Amino acid sequence: MTFSAKPLLLASLLAAIGTGSAFAQTAAPAAPAAPATAAAPANTLAYNVGVVTDYRYRGISQSRLKPAVQGGIDFSHASGAYVGAWASSIQWVKDAGGKADLELDIYGGYKGNAGPVAYDVGVLTYVYPSNGLSPTPNTTEIYAAGTMGPATLKYSHALTNTFGFANSKNSGYLDLSATFDVGNGFTVVPHIGHQRIAGSGNGVFSYTDYSLTVTKDFGNGLAVSAAVVGTDAAEGSYYTPAGKNTGKNGVVVGLKYSF
Repeated sequence: MTFSAKPLLLASLLAAIGTGSAFAQTAAPAAPAAPATAAAPANTLAYNVGVVTDYRYRGISQSRLKPAVQGGIDFSHASGAYVGAWASSIQWVKDAGGKADLELDIYGGYKGNAGPVAYDVGVLTYVYPSNGLSPTPNTTEIYAAGTMGPATLKYSHALTNTFGFANSKNSGYLDLSATFDVGNGFTVVPHIGHQRIAGSGNGVFSYTDYSLTVTKDFGNGLAVSAAVVGTDAAEGSYYTPAGKNTGKNGVVVGLKYSF
């Protein structure tokens, strides 16, 4: 549902730094010095593909606790504006009686700085093509995030019904995470979040999720991750037709290539 993953956003900045000088003891003119710093490109385009042993979004499995294939594209401008799209294979819509086996996320926003705080604001739409469900699981959220040091606080607010829950407009997701670079290409990311599902009778579907992710960057765009993920979702609230608890504690391993 992406009851995610979100989405993951990637962008790269290239800078060319060059210095040059020439010395001569004759009358020959010196070679002109190269610019000290070349200007950064006005925009960048990045891609990513990957596979995970279980697609978890906001702690809930979207892939019936099975592997998923994922990929995305991101465009960013030097001004801070960006747009992107990301997709993953899923199973939960079929488990809910629908037809979609794909989630497509389309997003855009702006990143900048306000003193010591880096901010990110935008809008994200989750699309489940030809899902066949009513209410539709298609969901649009606006979001705002602030980062200071290693910590990021983010809030996402639903402008529509949320992932197919009836009368669930104005649901929200608040999460806090931190990213620690521990050296040798390793990062550690602890996370906690709370998904509130608005609407009469929907409170049972609200829950808190938590995770701890370790990622190893091998360079050249290749990274491997392992995460311990869990939720306190109420008994019976997030289950497959076969009785599998999609919010149970688990370990997720992922492989991602960015280029």
